[in-house]
Amino acid sequence: MFGLFFDLPNAREILANPFGLLLLAFQIWMLVDAIRRQEWLWVIFLIIFPFLNAVLYFILVYWPARSVSAGPRLEIPGSAKRARIKELEAQIHHLDKAHHHAELGRLLLEDGKHKEAEQRFRAALERDPEDIDTQASLGRCFLQQARFPEARQLLAHVCAVNPKHGYGETMMDLADTQMKLGETDAAIASWAKVLEHNSYARARVQLAELLRQKGRNDEAAQHLKEVIADAHHGSAFQQKLEKQWVRRAKSLLSEMGRS
Repeated sequence: MFGLFFDLPNAREILANPFGLLLLAFQIWMLVDAIRRQEWLWVIFLIIFPFLNAVLYFILVYWPARSVSAGPRLEIPGSAKRARIKELEAQIHHLDKAHHHAELGRLLLEDGKHKEAEQRFRAALERDPEDIDTQASLGRCFLQQARFPEARQLLAHVCAVNPKHGYGETMMDLADTQMKLGETDAAIASWAKVLEHNSYARARVQLAELLRQKGRNDEAAQHLKEVIADAHHGSAFQQKLEKQWVRRAKSLLSEMGRS
């Protein structure tokens, strides 16, 4: 908006025009809304480059936020998550439910905000101590902070209650934790349990690496060959996710002289 008044003759011309006044009112409306939503990047854009950004803000932020439609819409990357975080913070303020704290913790953990996420998980567990989903999330939070003994305690408990929790993701977190602690035999057992119900390339490769350390090369090679054999049978999305593990499997087989 200030950019408009850098050119005072142009500003007077716009303000003398009824359409210009409407445009200015629209600009101020969008700017106030952006400040209210704490969309600070948009505030800067609206001030430095007015009018055009006011239209873009209306299309990308204001209208989608008011729309009741669940259909796809244009949005700046991360805006949906920021909106959900604000919504959860409001729900926590008014309702203070365990699942709101837990969901907010998971969103913060995705952003690498470990301390804030930990606070939310602990708040959730104060309100619902038996929720194994939150226990698993807090265990993962500890794992990402290299607090391995604390992570192992929580993750082992969750896996004892439900070995298939999180489609095997929690058991993989436990296996990772055991590897970090140097508990090789326990980690081998955990990776093997993951593979009882899933065929993740990551689990096979990491199990193969541990088996190789133990001199169990035939078993290791078998797992690596299965990773390569399965590489072209999953969905395109799955193949993309597991590409690095397929490369690792081929590399390990070559090192072992089994390619």
